[in-house]
Amino acid sequence: MESDEKLLEQALRGHEGSFTRLFRSRQSAVYRFALHMSGDMAVAEDVTQEVFLALIENGERYDPSRGTLLSFLYGIARNLVLRRIEKKRPEEPAADEFPADEDLLDDLTRRETIERVRRAVLSLPPAYREAVVLCDLESASYEEAAAALECPVGTVRSRLSRGRAMLGQKLGAVAARSVS
Repeated sequence: MESDEKLLEQALRGHEGSFTRLFRSRQSAVYRFALHMSGDMAVAEDVTQEVFLALIENGERYDPSRGTLLSFLYGIARNLVLRRIEKKRPEEPAADEFPADEDLLDDLTRRETIERVRRAVLSLPPAYREAVVLCDLESASYEEAAAALECPVGTVRSRLSRGRAMLGQKLGAVAARSVS
């Protein structure tokens, strides 16, 4: 299997098949990141398209010494999502549709929990949300997240720690309210 860097190199030389393979292998990660950051499927779809258009137009700016190509893509997506967040606050995200389950109560509880977590993540300030989304939801390493966010690894770690603490407080407060 060819590396992302090799596929990008070939794509920038006009090899359409290489771009297609690169897109297919990285599109879902970029989409999930944009969705977690924005809470809006339409925004995530638009951002994903814009990321890959930017890659074709400006892919020569990618520097492998600064991180992986996926980190570079996350960085582009981050900038696009943050611009959209500044323009318009995200609307309340809709719960994902799950197939009907044998136990309707379990299904409803699972949906409510997912929605509660999603709202809590979306309510984090962008700097903390980015770290949580990249490291916890997208399983990026600290180094990959640092490259995407253009900051030191220590900053990623502190933002992640603070973001997790804020999430814990938000979700703990919600759980306490639902018990009483």
